[in-house]
Amino acid sequence: MGGVTRLRYIPDAMSSSDLELKGLADALLRSYRADPRGHHINRKFLPSRAEIIDIVHLLLQVLYPGYVGRQGLTDEEVEYHVGGLLSTLRDKLARQIEQCLCHQAESENGETSESCTPHAKKLASQFLAGLPALRTTLLDDVQAAYDGDPAATSIDEIILAYPGLLAVTVYRIAHELHEMGVPLMPRIMTEWAHQKTGADIHPGAHVGKSFFIDHATGVVVGETTRIGSNVKLYQGVTLGAMSHPRDERGRVIRNTKRHPTVEDGVTVYANATVLGGETTLGAGSIVGGGVFLTASVPEGSRVAITPPELRVHVPPAR
Repeated sequence: MGGVTRLRYIPDAMSSSDLELKGLADALLRSYRADPRGHHINRKFLPSRAEIIDIVHLLLQVLYPGYVGRQGLTDEEVEYHVGGLLSTLRDKLARQIEQCLCHQAESENGETSESCTPHAKKLASQFLAGLPALRTTLLDDVQAAYDGDPAATSIDEIILAYPGLLAVTVYRIAHELHEMGVPLMPRIMTEWAHQKTGADIHPGAHVGKSFFIDHATGVVVGETTRIGSNVKLYQGVTLGAMSHPRDERGRVIRNTKRHPTVEDGVTVYANATVLGGETTLGAGSIVGGGVFLTASVPEGSRVAITPPELRVHVPPAR
């Protein structure tokens, strides 16, 4: 029988490669069944990240018409254009709010409430009704950016190019939804902005009017931060928690004031770190670059670190 190739019998005509894949699939299925974390199986409701990001893009078109989306709008066209955007927004927003509310109910109670749908529609209408006031607030932020950055050549440049404004805009959208009690969606929005701009502003933070983040990259504003009006942050600033209080079982205690309070007219320069729920930066204070601060400072303070000693070696002339 020399020269004859012996074929190995494989049941159901499956190749060895197919069998390897089946074995892998079986192992993954065992993993899913052994640990319910990290999968969404046998559950019905889940918001769509893609749809929520689409909602953000639609809102940017409504808030900054002519800059985002369709260009060249005229007075005759803008009413129809904005009306169409709002109609689409109302439907998408109500649907995703419904998914978020039902997802929360399903996760907490194992079942959903029939009130999810009407409540979602009510919240969507309530949010859309607040857009004119939200736009007024954002225009103060735009002006603060223009007034606060001598490199800015125009309002157009601020709206079209500044990542800090994009981060603040998405934060303000998400904060409104957060205050209405919409779960999950606000965080998806701000984390998308975080990816795009490098600035991480939690939707639960409270921020006053005329807020400007210069350069944006690396800025972190924690959930319980409270920021007054006319505040300016530079790149790399952290308004964070000093520690996370835990209960007797070692679990993090939530809904406590963990992040600083920044009063009106404060400027915090690059790479400064301000930590702690009891830490307050008094009105009009200036915090210098690289400062690490865990205690309150009074109104009008100037906080700086001692400059390091520089040593410059000059090579001898040849």
